[in-house]
Amino acid sequence: MGTYLSTPKTDKQSADGEGARVRYGLASMQGWRTTMEDAHTAVPQLDECTSFFAVYDGHGGKAVAKFCAKHLHMQFLRNELSSSGDLASSARKAFLRMDEMMKGQRGWRELAELGEKGPKFAGMLESMIWSPKGGDADKIVDGWQMEEGPHSDFSGPTCGSTACVAIIRNDQLVVANAGDSRCVISRKGQAHDLSRDHKPELESEKERIQNAGGYIVAGRVNGSLNLTRAIGDMEMKENKLLPAEKQTVSAEPEVNTVTLSEDDEFIVLACDGIWDCMSSQQVVDFVREKLNTEESLSAVCEKVLDRCLAPESGGEGCDNMTMILVVLKKPTNSAATSSPEQSVVTPTNSAATSSPEQSAVTPTKSAATSSLEQSAVTNEEMRPSEPDAPMTPLSK
Repeated sequence: MGTYLSTPKTDKQSADGEGARVRYGLASMQGWRTTMEDAHTAVPQLDECTSFFAVYDGHGGKAVAKFCAKHLHMQFLRNELSSSGDLASSARKAFLRMDEMMKGQRGWRELAELGEKGPKFAGMLESMIWSPKGGDADKIVDGWQMEEGPHSDFSGPTCGSTACVAIIRNDQLVVANAGDSRCVISRKGQAHDLSRDHKPELESEKERIQNAGGYIVAGRVNGSLNLTRAIGDMEMKENKLLPAEKQTVSAEPEVNTVTLSEDDEFIVLACDGIWDCMSSQQVVDFVREKLNTEESLSAVCEKVLDRCLAPESGGEGCDNMTMILVVLKKPTNSAATSSPEQSVVTPTNSAATSSPEQSAVTPTKSAATSSLEQSAVTNEEMRPSEPDAPMTPLSK
C-alpha cells in the first residue's frame, strides 16, 4: 500500500565497519516510495564483547523507526547491565520499553523532532520550553527523563515500525524480532531463517488478535495493518485489561538464540522490501557470489538493493529497502566451535515470546560518525514453510 514516485530514488546511504568479532556493510534506498520510512542501527562494539545490529521498517511515518534506531540499543544495554547477562530478556524488555518511552510529553516531542518538517519544528520549540530543568531527578525513570507540558497525556504514536535485532556476544547470537523484517544466517551456504515473519495468517497470531478484541479482514489486522507485531501503533494496544504482550498488535519480540560455529559465514538483516523480492536462500546465494567480486560489504548490499528494485512502480520491488550484511570472523579459539547438538535455534518462549542521521559506524559514503548515544544510521523469523511450523534446528 502507498503512493509512488514517477522515478525511483536510487541514491543509497551505505557504510562499512568492523569490530573484534565481525565485519559489516549496510545500504538503504528509498526506491519508488514517496518517503523513506526505514531506519537501522549498526554498533560493532556496543561493549567490549557485544555487537548490535538492527533494521526498522516504519509504516504510517518514519518517526517510530527513527526513535527505535536512536534508543533501542541503548535501552538494551541498560537492561543487560542489570540482568546478569541475560541477552534474550534484555532484548525483550527493550522492545516493550519503546512503547512506554514514546508516551507523554517527551515521547511526543522526540517523535515530532524525528518526524516530518512541520511537527519537527513544533517539537524543537517545545523542547526549548518544556525540557526538564536541573534538579528534576525524580522524573528520571529507567534512564529516561520525563517532561511536563501540553502533551503530557499523549498516549503514543499511531504510526509504527517493525524491529529485527541481532546481538552477537562471543559465540552467542541472539535474534529478536517483531514484525516482518527478517534475519537469516548462512551456514555452509545454506540459508536458515532466524526469525519468523509475523503475519495475520499465523494461527498463534490470530488467536491473540481475537482474544484482544481485534479482527482480521483481507489479511489485515482490524482491516489496516498487514503485520501482527510492531512497536508503536498504539491504537491497536488499547485493551486495558490485557498486558502489552497480549494486545491486538504486540511489540513483544520472538527471541531466538544460536550458538555460532565455524560453519557460520554471515548473517543478513533486511526489511521486507528485500524479502518480498528474493527468498532467504536466493539472498544467501547472491551474497556469496558477490563477496568474491565486490570490494566492500556495503557494495554487496547495494547490489542486492539494485537486484530487487522494480523497473516500474507498483507491486514488488517498490518498497523502501534496507539491508545489513554481517560477516562473522572465525574464532581464534577452537573451543568456541559448537557441537551439532548446541547449534540449534532455540526459542526462549515458543508460545508468545514472542536513525537518526548520526552513526557510530565508519562510513564509506554519506553516513557520519558520532558517539554511542547517537549510533544509528537512518535511511530504514525462523520463517516457517507453513504457518506456525515448528522452528527447525540448525545442523552442521
